[in-house]
Amino acid sequence: MQHTRRSFLHTSLAAALVPAALRAQDTKAPLFKISLAQWSLHKALFGGKMKNTDFPVMTKKDFGIEGVEWVNQFWKDKATDKAYLAELKKICDGEGVTSVLIMCDGEGNLGDADDAARGKAVENHRKWVEAAKFLGCHSIRVNAATGDKGTREEQAKRATDGLVKLSAIGEPLGIGIIVENHGGLSSDGAWLAGVIKATGTKNCGTLPDFGNFHGYDRYKGTDELMPYAKGVSAKSHDFDDKGDETRSDYRKLLDICIKKHGWRGWVGIEYEGGKLSEPEGIKATKALLEKIRAEMSA
Repeated sequence: MQHTRRSFLHTSLAAALVPAALRAQDTKAPLFKISLAQWSLHKALFGGKMKNTDFPVMTKKDFGIEGVEWVNQFWKDKATDKAYLAELKKICDGEGVTSVLIMCDGEGNLGDADDAARGKAVENHRKWVEAAKFLGCHSIRVNAATGDKGTREEQAKRATDGLVKLSAIGEPLGIGIIVENHGGLSSDGAWLAGVIKATGTKNCGTLPDFGNFHGYDRYKGTDELMPYAKGVSAKSHDFDDKGDETRSDYRKLLDICIKKHGWRGWVGIEYEGGKLSEPEGIKATKALLEKIRAEMSA
């Protein structure tokens, strides 16, 4: 009893001697978490240098990152394969890696001008919603593709219709339907923000991508999309000798996301450059995000 009491007093005294600020720092969560988009390794995956199942292992062991953003292109025939999904989940669990989302392409235009084709596109995404649920993701990333037919308003109405119907599939499963600025009208921040607002659904949102505005002001677009954000994609290409991204002012963009809009979730690395190798580009992007996060936390 005396020994237990002495141990307790010793521990309490030691804790009291640690500065309060330091104790708070030890328990303080980071401003945002860093994940890795699988597209960052698309050359290795398409080239057969790595398998889809290698992705979570490499993410954790090679880059020290604990969140993965899957891309359906690398396992498109496996969405309904329960054994394969179980294998992916087991690998992630074993590595202590979180499946954050699945990026979905090639499943039809959710804003197609043809009602039947639009309905088919919605149904085509259902399997990915279910796969995302199984893996523990919070969302699937989709495209507000319209086929560029009709007026700006007509295309917005069709995209809204498709997203509302897909959101109805995701909602009971707790899966978000999030749209990236990804070409066409979706790269217009005001247009996409208007579409998401018009859905009126809680589980439909955006995935602002730093580099996919294609001529539209990326800072304005990010600001417009952040009120609906359920994720952030830190697109990177090249870096200067200070380690800063040369196409995007990461500090300005993260200031918009973190300080102005209070984002505290995942920020996904999506390296697409050609000067650095894929692993080097991922590491450079991570280093920049960590540096800015530390600056913002100081």
